[in-house]
Amino acid sequence: MSYKNLEIWQLARELSILIHKITLTELPKFEMYEEGSQIRRSSKSVRSNIVEGYGRRIYVNDYIKHLYYAQASNDETIDHFETLYETGSLRDKKMYLDLHEKLNTLGKKINKFIQAIDSSILSKHGKLKTDNQKQVTRI
Repeated sequence: MSYKNLEIWQLARELSILIHKITLTELPKFEMYEEGSQIRRSSKSVRSNIVEGYGRRIYVNDYIKHLYYAQASNDETIDHFETLYETGSLRDKKMYLDLHEKLNTLGKKINKFIQAIDSSILSKHGKLKTDNQKQVTRI
């Protein structure tokens, strides 16, 4: 199996491509290099963190950490997208609502994926242990 088979990666890929195109065609020129650049980077970070986590999946903590990074980048993308709409730089309401819904769906799917990995680890090992630094680690 490859990361390309993951539904969350497929959706993140689709959204990063769509956002890239939208920011180059739908925004005022000045916004392409300001908020447009930021949202392009954050949307690409979602898919990149899913890929990097998948590559480190043998280390469950690293895998989950990168999925949380992907979740945070998705939240950042949503915030940039909302800013573009609220400031009037992005004017197409239907496009905004459709893309906003897809970004929210991706966030939910990443969260469910993290929960599934956690559940899998718990069912496999039956518990979480606490290390000397009082942090919870998965075994």
